[in-house]
Amino acid sequence: MKSGLVTLVDCPAPNIQKGTLKISTNVSLISAGTERMLADFANASYVEKARQQPEKVQMIFDKVVADGFSTAIDAVKSKLNQPMPLGYSNVGVIHEISSNNSKFKIGDRVVSNGSHANVVVVKENLCAKIPDTVDDESAAFTVIGSIALQGIRLAKPTIGEFFVVSGVGLVGLLTVQILKANGCEVLAIDYDEEKLNLASKFGATTFNLSKGEDLLARANSFSQGRGVDGVIIAAATKSNDVIKQAAQISRQRGRVILVGVVGLNLDRSDFYEKEIKFQVSCSYGPGRYDSSYEEDGIDYPVGFVRWTEQRNFEAFLGLLANKSIDVQPLISNRFLFSDASNAYKELIANRSALGILLDYDNAELDRMESTVTLENNYKFVADMPIIGFIGAGNYASRILIPAFKKNGGQLHTLASANGINSSFFGKKEKFINASTDIGGVIENTKINTIVIATQHDTHARYSIDSLASGKNVWVEKPLAINLSELSLISDTYEQVHKKNNEQKGPQLMVGFNRRFSPHAIKMHELLSNINEPKNFLVTVNAGFIPSDHWTQDPMIGGGRIIGECCHFIDLLRFLIGAKVTTVSAKSLNVSDQSIGYSDSASINLEYEDGSSGTILYLTSGSNKFPKERVEVFVSGRVLQLDNFRKLKGFGWNNFKRMNLLSQDKGQDACVKAFLASIQSGNSCIPVEEIFEVSRVTIQANIMLQQK
Repeated sequence: MKSGLVTLVDCPAPNIQKGTLKISTNVSLISAGTERMLADFANASYVEKARQQPEKVQMIFDKVVADGFSTAIDAVKSKLNQPMPLGYSNVGVIHEISSNNSKFKIGDRVVSNGSHANVVVVKENLCAKIPDTVDDESAAFTVIGSIALQGIRLAKPTIGEFFVVSGVGLVGLLTVQILKANGCEVLAIDYDEEKLNLASKFGATTFNLSKGEDLLARANSFSQGRGVDGVIIAAATKSNDVIKQAAQISRQRGRVILVGVVGLNLDRSDFYEKEIKFQVSCSYGPGRYDSSYEEDGIDYPVGFVRWTEQRNFEAFLGLLANKSIDVQPLISNRFLFSDASNAYKELIANRSALGILLDYDNAELDRMESTVTLENNYKFVADMPIIGFIGAGNYASRILIPAFKKNGGQLHTLASANGINSSFFGKKEKFINASTDIGGVIENTKINTIVIATQHDTHARYSIDSLASGKNVWVEKPLAINLSELSLISDTYEQVHKKNNEQKGPQLMVGFNRRFSPHAIKMHELLSNINEPKNFLVTVNAGFIPSDHWTQDPMIGGGRIIGECCHFIDLLRFLIGAKVTTVSAKSLNVSDQSIGYSDSASINLEYEDGSSGTILYLTSGSNKFPKERVEVFVSGRVLQLDNFRKLKGFGWNNFKRMNLLSQDKGQDACVKAFLASIQSGNSCIPVEEIFEVSRVTIQANIMLQQK
């Protein structure tokens, strides 16, 4: 999204996961509307990108104020540099199934919302079996056809009604055909004469907006003077005129359904006077963006939700099977998948292109390989850290991998579940291999250090397996999400070290980077000379995250206290230098009851030396306020740290302030210390403290759940 460059990436085949199908692709369809819009945005200048997303510009300004200019710009560049797999209309054959209870079987031809790739792994509720009478190229239109079908379902057409389809691109032309199959009269409007000619062949009356004729008069004549019963907007424009036109040509209590993307500055009087119903259609239908349906595979009962996205797929395939619609005239071009870059050049250059198909040659490569070679000419130093990286998401690719590379880590294999990120960032950062075989990375005898940067529920399992294999382990926080996991890690660590007898065993490190920041080190230096109890107040302006985000799932993310508050519990443990004796936690209610839950909390800690710490983790504050503040009160003196940029001293004879131009949370120094510890055999964070901090965090979370 930074440069608009479209590349064909050779990456390892994705792993099959719970509730998924692994599909070998035969053909896929480029979505002329969505993918052209993405390409246009990606090819735009930074200024034009900013104009298209003004709300994101404000977010950047807020981040500059809170975190500094360079930190904000780095975050923007990283976001734009993330690889975005294209496509969501895929036809192929099932190669592997994750469950014996699946309604699919190996060898079934299926349509899915998988991307353009030789091999895709897709959740079962996003797939549908293709009837034998439907060919692959026709079936490839199913997902886009379901977008049209869902818009029509919301409009609730009846036989003999008069409908307008505004915008006859790919979705619009499919909408025309389905409406005609429903027994409706259709008026198709657009600026493109070629597309209108196709709509005419499908039985629609047409109106060319570019000719300057009176649309209201034409629609009135078309609807026999009543006004049209419904308007389905499948256009893509920033203008508000399309919405206004739709209201003007509608009858009393008509229906306007938005399927496309248009300006939405509605004129109330246009809709008020006729009591017009306006509704936005969401993609393929009910279930879309619902993680319980799409990710967990929980279907809606048919008696309550008749048409889910999967059942819409099946219904569209039924229309194809009984010849109620014909997609062959919508095929504009065909390209071999190996020539995909030219397909996108055609998409951008030819604005009239509709259905562009990509054909896959099943014999061109072994598409099920879990590891691909990226570099061949690298010599490893055996007694130095040789890194196997598990996880290649935003934080890993932006922060961790560059830090390990900068500080001398030898990058061997980068593994991720889908294979795309591991190949993209593996090549960029000069890894030897990209892989989806996580077990193979852990077992690889050439790798002596494992970095774990995956979803939280996998941290304990990968840590235990890596330690048992004799590997040094860096695990991005948290170490574990429950006490039983933590106990298993502790037991494994002890067993491995006992087995090594007097030799140094593998290092275990959690990414508690804040204690390595320049400000934290300075605070520790100042406080270490004061032999009195210290009182800390940590305020975390964490911001709101929706309840359906994976970090909020107690089984996957463990919740935000587990995932984030461990940072601040560790920071206090470092600054105070004494064990935690007592932990208590209280959930704080948020003012917005519509959220339905609270992840704000107050955590109180007491220490062996009499010190105390309070962590206020708040999710209801303004993002314009700094995210993290640490204050310590001791012996008539105060230290105040704002967002790891500015440290102020009050009452100190030898210290007033320490300011940095940009935020430094200690990530780089943390990695450097870990790599040095592998060489020296001396832990950069005592393992007892790692387990203590992890245990206290989990205990606090348990208290919050009980209350």
